[in-house]
Amino acid sequence: MAQTYKKSGKLGIFDEQETCEQLSAIGNPLEKISLVIDFEMFRNTLETVLLNQEKKNNAGAKPYDVVMMFKIIILQRYYGLGDTQIEYQILDRLSFKKFLGLTSGDKVPDEKTVWAFREVLTNSGLVEKIFNEFNQYLNDQGLIMNEGKMIDASFTVAPRQRNTKEENEQIKAGKGEELWNDQPNKKRHKDIDARWTKKNDEKFYGYKNHAKVDTKSKFIDTYIVTDASVHDSQALEELLTANDKGQNLYADSAYTGEKQEAVIDSYEMINCVNEKGYRNKPLTDEQKKNNRTKSKTRSRVEHVFGFMEQSMNGLVVKSVGLVRASGIIGLIK
Repeated sequence: MAQTYKKSGKLGIFDEQETCEQLSAIGNPLEKISLVIDFEMFRNTLETVLLNQEKKNNAGAKPYDVVMMFKIIILQRYYGLGDTQIEYQILDRLSFKKFLGLTSGDKVPDEKTVWAFREVLTNSGLVEKIFNEFNQYLNDQGLIMNEGKMIDASFTVAPRQRNTKEENEQIKAGKGEELWNDQPNKKRHKDIDARWTKKNDEKFYGYKNHAKVDTKSKFIDTYIVTDASVHDSQALEELLTANDKGQNLYADSAYTGEKQEAVIDSYEMINCVNEKGYRNKPLTDEQKKNNRTKSKTRSRVEHVFGFMEQSMNGLVVKSVGLVRASGIIGLIK
């Protein structure tokens, strides 16, 4: 005879603790993140800029803790949640509350507060500062091996714009700021930075995420965001730093060319970029063999972009403009 269990209808003293233990046993990813990253390391950087954004008098509600708000933005990127959904999920999910240091009954930031915080975070350049700070932390911990670098780029899709032919021509000419001044609400939703491009007969609209990745740890060293029409190789010089001296540089054949070779030489790196064949000058068997050898290392960079796509909702942005896109993509890294 099957057993039946009756609900007591009462919340026990240790019920929440038991639930947390069950989540840990199953595998709570947020708990794992908290164990390896002390978000308090970012407090000074966050407060330096964000506290200056507050009201100059003490009237009104006390502002939310900046570290907690930053962790909310991380949750948004990790789970691909909008502002309304993140508010709902924090109220609904125990794992979110525990990650944020909240308990049942604590006040939760509403969607407008989350939006406002993210606006300041992305528009002030704070994401880039935090990225560099975390990168330095990884270096100090010996987690970035500096035994070789890989470079690649991926598309990040943005909401398509429905503009007239004349409007698009003006945007391409760099005069997009002059459009829709008599319609401010419409202008706020117009992205004049994103661009169309085509690759392998497939069209993309949005931005391009360029990154330099450590070959051993697969941590991202540096990154920049451009519009989608910028060729991969054009970002090469901005990605390299003096710390790369003496290291192997791996990349696909998109990064070949005299200019690219000169850039790699100027940073005194060892050129391990895949060679490219040309019309009437195909690759030799030796070159093909060398490319296969290089690709065994170079292909590791695709794991990084694959993780951003599959686990971090990283190849789509719903924001408007290059500054916001750069901030959001930076948070993924």
